[in-house]
Amino acid sequence: MNKILIIEDQPQMRRNLATILEMENFQVIAAENGQRGLELARREKPDLVICDVMMPELDGYGVLQALRAETALATTPFVFLTAKGDKLELRKGMNLGADDYLTKPVQREDLLAAVRSRLDRRSAQKAEVESARSSGGGFHPDFSSPKPLETLGLTEREAEVLLWVAQGKSNGDVAILLGMAEKTVKKHMGNIFEKLGLEGRNAASVRALEVLSQRPPSHIG
Repeated sequence: MNKILIIEDQPQMRRNLATILEMENFQVIAAENGQRGLELARREKPDLVICDVMMPELDGYGVLQALRAETALATTPFVFLTAKGDKLELRKGMNLGADDYLTKPVQREDLLAAVRSRLDRRSAQKAEVESARSSGGGFHPDFSSPKPLETLGLTEREAEVLLWVAQGKSNGDVAILLGMAEKTVKKHMGNIFEKLGLEGRNAASVRALEVLSQRPPSHIG
């Protein structure tokens, strides 16, 4: 059973989210503020965090930065809840490492779709990495710069796109992060597949992880 941590300072919203998730057989733990949320995250090691942005004392951005700085929690899927839906807020959250963004009031279908897609993506990514590890060596990628990916014959922009894809971002996420249209991201991905001789984003992600880990790329076709 997947464990979901909800960090939300509005009691009714917190209860509503918990009820929806519990009805879908998720294990839910909840916190009324960012500081308490951090304490629960460290103790409970949730599979996914849903966190409000605007909270007193420690806001959602502060929570996310703290989690991403801790090895045990750095890759935990993180979904922001906010009353703000403009692209600047979206980009700020994504740049800090958020995986998704839901605008209040959250619809049941949107909440469940976001949670399931992020959990599925996390599982798939973990399986890819474990498979690559079992074939020899381990991944210790450095995501600080897309520059190493240009050695694959990619343009600067294609390398930037692949850097985010390797971190599990969707085309929509990458579009927000890089300030481009989603169709432009798709075009870049098509170019990346062609240049690397690969057929899908999973294989491209593994190839990127190899390069960013300073490992010689293996053939993945």
